[in-house]
Amino acid sequence: MLSLIALQAAAGAVGLGKVGAAIGAAIAVVGAALGIGKIGSSAMEAIARQPESAGDIRTSMIIIGALIEGAALFAIIVCLLAVVL
Repeated sequence: MLSLIALQAAAGAVGLGKVGAAIGAAIAVVGAALGIGKIGSSAMEAIARQPESAGDIRTSMIIIGALIEGAALFAIIVCLLAVVL
């Protein structure tokens, strides 16, 4: 209930589009963090099962993490452009 009141106050002062952009940026960041965390935990489990392939797993983990980070950055930039424009 309190968050709804705060959201309404922010929407009245800033504009609904800017509040939506801020929420969109927050969702993008949280989604990227959860994705990278899942990748890291899965990679550690895979390395624990097959230690001899640790190098390949680590390389794949870093590449996939970078791709997720790039997609999150694009999402944040789009949300920030919505605030500015």
